[in-house]
Amino acid sequence: MNQSLSLSRRLFLVRGAQATAGLTLGLALSGRVLAADGYSGATTKSVEQGLEANAFVSLTPDNRVIITMKHMEMGQGTYTGLSTIVAEELDAAWEQVEVVAAPADVERYKNTIVGMQITGGSTAIANSWTQMREAGAAVRQMLLAAASAEWKVPVAELTAKAGEVIHTPSGRRATFGALSAAAAAQPVPDKVTLKDPKDFTLVGKQMLQRKDVGKTDGSAIFTLDVYWPEMLTAVVAHPPTFGGKLKSVDATAARAMPGVEAVLEIPSGVAVLGKTFWQAEQARKALKIEWDAGNWADQSSEKLIAEYRALAQKPGAEARSEGDAAGILASSDKVLEAEYVVPFLAHAAMEPMNCVLQKTADGVELWYGCQAQTLDQKNVAAVFGLTPDKVKINTLYAGGSFGRRATFDGNYVTETAEIAKAYGKPVPIKLVWTREDDTRDGRYRPLYVHRVEAVLDDKGSISAWRQRVVGQSIMGLEPQVVDRTTVEGLRNIPYAIPHLRIESLNTSLPVAPHWWRSVGSTHNAFAIECFMDELAHKAGRDPVEMRLEMLKDHPRHSAVLQLAADKSGWGKPLPEGHFQGIAVHESFSSYVAQVAEIARQKNGKFKVVKVVCAVDCGIAVNPDVIRAQMEGGIGFGLSPLMYSAITIVDGRAVEGNFDGYRVIRMSDMPAVEVHIVPSAEPPTGVGEPGTPVIAPAVANALFAATGKRFRTLPIGADYFV
Repeated sequence: MNQSLSLSRRLFLVRGAQATAGLTLGLALSGRVLAADGYSGATTKSVEQGLEANAFVSLTPDNRVIITMKHMEMGQGTYTGLSTIVAEELDAAWEQVEVVAAPADVERYKNTIVGMQITGGSTAIANSWTQMREAGAAVRQMLLAAASAEWKVPVAELTAKAGEVIHTPSGRRATFGALSAAAAAQPVPDKVTLKDPKDFTLVGKQMLQRKDVGKTDGSAIFTLDVYWPEMLTAVVAHPPTFGGKLKSVDATAARAMPGVEAVLEIPSGVAVLGKTFWQAEQARKALKIEWDAGNWADQSSEKLIAEYRALAQKPGAEARSEGDAAGILASSDKVLEAEYVVPFLAHAAMEPMNCVLQKTADGVELWYGCQAQTLDQKNVAAVFGLTPDKVKINTLYAGGSFGRRATFDGNYVTETAEIAKAYGKPVPIKLVWTREDDTRDGRYRPLYVHRVEAVLDDKGSISAWRQRVVGQSIMGLEPQVVDRTTVEGLRNIPYAIPHLRIESLNTSLPVAPHWWRSVGSTHNAFAIECFMDELAHKAGRDPVEMRLEMLKDHPRHSAVLQLAADKSGWGKPLPEGHFQGIAVHESFSSYVAQVAEIARQKNGKFKVVKVVCAVDCGIAVNPDVIRAQMEGGIGFGLSPLMYSAITIVDGRAVEGNFDGYRVIRMSDMPAVEVHIVPSAEPPTGVGEPGTPVIAPAVANALFAATGKRFRTLPIGADYFV
């Protein structure tokens, strides 16, 4: 049966078909065009007779469907996913669909899950599913109503298919573009009828061409592509130690260098403005700066881990408590213990941080890969003493983020504003962070230490489990206050354990903590799933069989676990020198299980040769995108398992570029086989849930191969080719 739903107040339509001219797309500043007409990543939509750019769906007389995207495209497939949802309900032809980025407007384009305009938390599809379906369905109903009025036929005799409205009895048909002006005169329906999923022709189908293809042919516009002759490029010298401050700067030599326009002291350091990046960068190197190293100058990762281990011996804030875990542990002489340590991690997005800003007569305008429009608007507005509505943001493509571009304080975006304010002249300024700037800035996934204790009963089942996690609070909370981002994926541990206690303790450091792809689950899944494997082997039980027994009340966990085990041939003979490990985890309401297969090489080291992944993410909007995100998430998670870490020595980050902060290469990437669980549940996120599972799966496979437990990451090059 079809569903009749009240049309959400969040539905916005632009009656673009009232215009008689075609839609032109571009970005302009002071009359200069940045992108050619037709650029799919542009923010501005305009038609000669005044098309407003405040809608999800608009039509043009030349038969284009323009979909406005409230979520940033950073490689995760959001533009493709949201387009699919709209086009499905609209019955548009896929090739006629184009996308533009929404302006910063929290009332119209907010993420309905978090209440602000932001992309993150694997929520793009989840929060837009109903909203975008309704948007497409409403336009379809308006088109049918327009055709009914023009052709003098009942609406019930009309259908929409592949960008046309069809009246089968008479053979009449018209494109959406031909009907667009008449449709614009129709009232927006109060209720819309959504398709039955069995009638979907796009959702769940394979091989739809992605709507961000400009990234592969070079036509996509990124921040570094933005250019005007009068634009200046800025770089900033930041304190080398965390918590450090500027004492003095001698910029005499820098100011005398070719192309240098200004050297400015700003809250975050010393900015150099040049006519080109190279001129600004060379002048930055010529600065003679004296820094106050601060109180953290003798700190190191090694010392922090020792401090955290001591803290993990003490009670923390209660995140979850059932039964009497403390009592069972205290009375048992068979307590099993383990400590897990994970380091600081950089995001290492392929495109480092950058932003273009110009102060205008009316306010401020920015161009960059914006992930958090609402936060950035407020932060930039505060620098200039403006109201947020005076800050216009043009969202461009972003070359990855993994959480890095969405910060509470605006970080590099606010820094761009501070530079422009200090310079004072109304010219465009492009801030560029080098790879070293980005890696050493300190927006890191925090370092964590887990202490886990458990007791097995006589039947080999877990009777008690206590886990303490020590690390920085991303939300900036006090030591004995539970930070949900610290314990996500842990507080909701799905295993049936009668006596369970979860505790956390927040630390405070000058290193800025930040969410990193899959946030709390990055470290919690590693500790939980590795310890589960330890307990299963201690009990003499198969790790899959034991997990399934303890997941009896969690059918979606069980289903992906069983599917991954079946498809990987779990328990069956493997080639000589091959070993398997398994893990399962839920994050962002999606369920993922992975079986990692490793192979011993001639030099005694190992290579991850295959990963079988099962995922339940509700309705699979774009199966190809889901597979790509699982593959990408697995590759992303392999880097910190094998190599990646930010190491603090003398209060500063040692690693600066990929020569030190090593990430996996194509030769390290295993074959990945993804199996999607059929589901009628609403769609959930896939950008992050593939990442947390791979580290414990591989670590468990390494135990199977070596008999050694790996509880500290990264495991390192000693074990991997």
